[in-house]
Amino acid sequence: MKHLLKRHKPTTKVVFACLLIASPWFIVQLGIFILAPDDPINDMPSCTENSGNCAHLGGGDDYRLIEKYASFIDIPAEKTYQNLLIYIEDSQGKVLVKESSEGGYFVHFVEVTSFWNFPDDVIVSIQSSDNNSIIEIHSESRLGWGDIGLNSERIATIYTKLSRTD
Repeated sequence: MKHLLKRHKPTTKVVFACLLIASPWFIVQLGIFILAPDDPINDMPSCTENSGNCAHLGGGDDYRLIEKYASFIDIPAEKTYQNLLIYIEDSQGKVLVKESSEGGYFVHFVEVTSFWNFPDDVIVSIQSSDNNSIIEIHSESRLGWGDIGLNSERIATIYTKLSRTD
């Protein structure tokens, strides 16, 4: 019997050590669950002045972009929307709002950062204009004061995906 207890003590210590090491991650996940619930966004937001966790393209409200992007894309709105849906699927985004109207689309989805799973809200508006698209993209972290440029990079990636003609 003593032999069995001795075998389990190291295992118990290893399990305890693993839980102790993982506890910050679990605490962060609990905090995200409590402080950052999924609330649908039905209107295009804008970034607040001096925001470090937000980026925006279009609507005359460009903010914190890596480079200058045109909000007019020479692709029909339906194709641009299909490109967006492919992006959301590839990035494993969670769609909270998906609306379409005559000549336009509005989508709010959530992407999470790797490892820590911080949620970022992404809102995309696509309007049809003479067989072309007028787009507006907003990406914002729900928690924190900075994003280390992640939202600007996300807009650049989404813009590239929306602009694909293949």
